[in-house]
Amino acid sequence: MPEEAQSGTPLELEATAGGGKILLMDDEDAIREMAAAALSMFGYQPEVACDGEEMLQKYRQAQESGAPFDAVVMDLTVPGGMGGKEAVRKLLELDPRALAIASSGYSEDTVMANYRDYGFCGIVSKPYSLQELDDTLREILARGLN
Repeated sequence: MPEEAQSGTPLELEATAGGGKILLMDDEDAIREMAAAALSMFGYQPEVACDGEEMLQKYRQAQESGAPFDAVVMDLTVPGGMGGKEAVRKLLELDPRALAIASSGYSEDTVMANYRDYGFCGIVSKPYSLQELDDTLREILARGLN
């Protein structure tokens, strides 16, 4: 039986065998919680961060522990905090092979239009479907392994 989202609409999640440790950075609690729950259902091991500073701290700790993240999904706009545009530069200084996905509700944002120029390897536009997030992660992780 499908679970109900807060809006009362059923969440239709395919039970597929995703995999990998994913760090999701977003300033909105509801998005972090919903996406983390969905990523778990898809077979990923999600962790969350509310801004770029927390994301970088968690990424560094995971690297040092020998259990690095396979990909990071970053919200571009974090009011009062470090957003994805600045955070991806710092992430790539820390780990030039990091796989970063930009996320934004502002489709006219130049970063979304030219994401590779900023160091991202994919995008998900908000509001994104949970299936779209899974599909994007699968594609990025498959390319990253080649």
